[in-house]
Amino acid sequence: MRVAMGIEYDGSRYCGWQRQDGNRTVQAEIERAVSFVANESIKVVCAGRTDTGVHAVEQVVHFDTKAERRKRSWILGSNANLPDDVSVLWAHEVSEDFHARFSARSRRYRYVILNRFTRPAILAGRVCWEHVPLDVQRMQAAARHLLGEHDFTSFRALACQARHAVREIHELRVTRLGCFIHIDIVANAFLHHMVRNIAGVLMEIGSGERDPEWTRELLEVRDRSLGGVTAPAAGLYLVNVEYPGNFHLPQQGSPPVFGMAQGDAT
Repeated sequence: MRVAMGIEYDGSRYCGWQRQDGNRTVQAEIERAVSFVANESIKVVCAGRTDTGVHAVEQVVHFDTKAERRKRSWILGSNANLPDDVSVLWAHEVSEDFHARFSARSRRYRYVILNRFTRPAILAGRVCWEHVPLDVQRMQAAARHLLGEHDFTSFRALACQARHAVREIHELRVTRLGCFIHIDIVANAFLHHMVRNIAGVLMEIGSGERDPEWTRELLEVRDRSLGGVTAPAAGLYLVNVEYPGNFHLPQQGSPPVFGMAQGDAT
């Protein structure tokens, strides 16, 4: 049987999602816990690999197993064998044509910026801190150039292994809630560091260092070396993954929202 799972994790103490020899990863923890419940070796496939320090509200994985367990057993049994910063949200039996990565229609990320003069303590490792005041209207104006299908060479890591850089962004919004700025982005797929590079560019524009037209210019030159600084991993959350309705997945992911922090960016 094939089982899909929704996974939540705080990536602060992990070297990313993908299994690596000698390093602590989310995939390794999930496989260890699920293998214990299944009483056999389990390998999981995820919707999208996240980098070191990146979090997930609802990562989606699938695995094949000969074990027959109730949904409750998959969830509670796995969580009993997982560290506190990783949790299985749901489990659902799916057909063999379901694939966590290739069946996905889109992925949603949120990048969270704490925009105030003083650094965070409680939220350290969970938000990006920027003490320079950011103009959200400038950032949103710049974001509009990135909507639609483009070659995002200027917004991917130099070490990105994707065959091509063409991706389609369905939604890109920049909003402020008190001291917090949220960058919400939905696309059919993402390149390595794509969201963090977009966030870095928008932050430079929001600070006044660049004009909103810079995003359009970067798309046209297709040169990563001309792009902005890659934003820190701490503020990035994989929110959820969208699949066709025929799989009937019990998806729960919604963007993380932090309270109205005291202080301001001045």
